[in-house]
Amino acid sequence: MPDTRSEEVLVMDIREYLKGYTAKDNRIACLSYFGSFAAYFASLFAAVAIVNAGVWWAATPFVILLNFAVCRLFVLQHDTGHHSLFETRTQNDVAGYLLSIFTFTPYRAMQYNHNMHHSYLGNLDHRETTEIHTMTLREWNAAPMKTRIWYRLYRNPLILLPVGGLFTYFLNYRWPKNTRIVGVLGVLGHNLMLAAWLYTLFLLAGWTGLGVLASAVAIAAVLGVFMVFLQHNFEDTYWDRKPDLDIRKATLQGSSALDLGHWWDIGTANIAYHDIHHFMPAIPSYRLRKCHHNMPEELALRRIKWPEAIRSFGLKLWDEEHRRLVRFPKARQNAVVPAE
Repeated sequence: MPDTRSEEVLVMDIREYLKGYTAKDNRIACLSYFGSFAAYFASLFAAVAIVNAGVWWAATPFVILLNFAVCRLFVLQHDTGHHSLFETRTQNDVAGYLLSIFTFTPYRAMQYNHNMHHSYLGNLDHRETTEIHTMTLREWNAAPMKTRIWYRLYRNPLILLPVGGLFTYFLNYRWPKNTRIVGVLGVLGHNLMLAAWLYTLFLLAGWTGLGVLASAVAIAAVLGVFMVFLQHNFEDTYWDRKPDLDIRKATLQGSSALDLGHWWDIGTANIAYHDIHHFMPAIPSYRLRKCHHNMPEELALRRIKWPEAIRSFGLKLWDEEHRRLVRFPKARQNAVVPAE
């Protein structure tokens, strides 16, 4: 077990290494930005043409491609919110506002809420800033039956993924949390621009166009919640309370690095490498994968693969005593129920 001094040195070495990947390059940013838009429009109208030709089943690959294009656009908007995609703040803000129309997500509200998430990551006293709520084992054992039933339903992936995704992107973002702080007019303006885009699509492609887009966005919403869950919900994640809360552990240990394959990384703009993103948000998405995979062996951070990622959905409660995420206990007790 390394002492405190060695842990401090390791953290500083990781920080110095990551700084080498924070440079923004407008050429790469434009390729990622406009390339994602090209994939979005090409797959959308290709799917519409195929459906109109009467072979709707053949449109499935293009709907899937459109789904990942929507995911990429959302990740790029997330980057602009950190001012880490393009070289200047103005360029990022302009790009973020445009992206918001196609991600169904108001730019300033997303930026404010996500920065709050970064600020309170791993803080058990500020779980209202996280995307997915986590109860502690102690809270579960003390909770009344109605709370336990609600939480069981809430954390069931068959409800969490589809219902959570559809509610968030189709309803909640129309009047998101902290709207009054970031500006009501901005959110209303976003909703009007979104309505204008949908009306334009209707004029160009009719109900087929709206149906294809709705299908892809619905899948993207589920995928988004899937990724958000795995980024912070795994067995050896990190939660704590002040004054013991260590923000460095919250970023590096409380965020995951998902190794789900190169094509998955391309489709999701590398957002799976979430630990180094939280530790240094200035790293552009187009450098995250290379940064993580090129880390020297003595600095290398653990990556989660598909089997462990899927098993993580069985973990429901944070055990403060044993400091890990655990399954629901079979009875009201403080014993740890290890992951299978």
